[in-house]
Amino acid sequence: MVAILGYSPRQITDAVQGMYTAVAETPDSPFHFPVGAAACRQLGYPPALTSPLPASLLGSFAGVGYPFRAGAIRPGDRVLDIGAGAGVDALIARRLAGPGGRVIALDLTAAMTRKLRDAADERGIDHLDVVQASAERLPLRDASVDAITSNGALNLVPDKRRAVAEMFRVLKPGGHLQLADVVIHRPVSVDCHEDPRLWVECVVGATVKEELLALFEAAGFEAIEVVGRHDYFALSHSAQTREVAAGFGAHAIEIGMRRGERVPSRLRQAWLRLDPRRWLRMLQRRGLLGVAALGLALLSCYGTLALVGLLALLGIGLALDDGAWALAIAAFVLLTLAALAAGLRRHKAPGPLLLAAVGGGLILHALFIDYRPLVELAGFLLLAIATLWDRRVRHRQEARMLGLA
Repeated sequence: MVAILGYSPRQITDAVQGMYTAVAETPDSPFHFPVGAAACRQLGYPPALTSPLPASLLGSFAGVGYPFRAGAIRPGDRVLDIGAGAGVDALIARRLAGPGGRVIALDLTAAMTRKLRDAADERGIDHLDVVQASAERLPLRDASVDAITSNGALNLVPDKRRAVAEMFRVLKPGGHLQLADVVIHRPVSVDCHEDPRLWVECVVGATVKEELLALFEAAGFEAIEVVGRHDYFALSHSAQTREVAAGFGAHAIEIGMRRGERVPSRLRQAWLRLDPRRWLRMLQRRGLLGVAALGLALLSCYGTLALVGLLALLGIGLALDDGAWALAIAAFVLLTLAALAAGLRRHKAPGPLLLAAVGGGLILHALFIDYRPLVELAGFLLLAIATLWDRRVRHRQEARMLGLA
């Protein structure tokens, strides 16, 4: 697989539609993800729910989990199925909602909606509306549905924040949302997010689990609970897909939640986005913890010197505790080394860590044994080169896994 960068969101959408048109029209073709009735069984669908469904629709099933584990649908509910595909989940939701309920099966792919509509007309299935539309622009009124279900759709949506906001908008206050989707442990950091061929692999478009949950919380959803987790990509027939998924810790989760009364305040949203624990996790998983620690080491060393010099020019004296100052610099240097050691465990290239150890040793020698400004500066220079080298090695490893040229 060779990536061609610079694609627009529209081209990504076209690629996704092309893939799932093939699933609708030629479900027996080989795909990099599990498809059909066998996939339903492997993902945990009870036979009692799937056996009454049309075989033609089951054959084009392409979900990533069993979202009904969250139990969001009640009798009499008006249900929206986002990314309904051939309609397996929509028909199950219709059965759960009962004769007093109604299901809107919404999908982006014309071939999928056509297949479901034809099957519904042929079998006289009522209380089911089939709509072709995007998750980013739901053609429904505000607070018009009681429950939402989705299976494997959100990771394929370019603007996830907008899609989540749309879910909140159309769901009634107190309404329930259940979904199964792909998440990753370590985000993709190479420049490939606009390559449509990688989006349809279901990994490049996926989100880190904590970031996905935070996205729903910031939109106003409450009682968010992960009710299931499984290694979805282990079911793939493609060795390359399994390798990519393993490299980024990709897996599927099933989530249930409830819509809150209102969108959180701007202050609450800002706190959720600025939570230092969230940023620390993000830096660590993106391989940027070493860069951040190095920046703090440089700031604590030369930034403090610059501040003291500036205050002296203004006639303000500032007394520094040399021991505490040196310990702060050393702590950030050691944190940089620890981050590079974590990188070594992943990419197995010892060069960056060895160079960083030399640089760190020079800095510590200058701080605690024999201070020489040029030795300290040389240590920081080596540490910076090692950190950038580590980033380059990580990127090359990711590019190799993704098949990027």
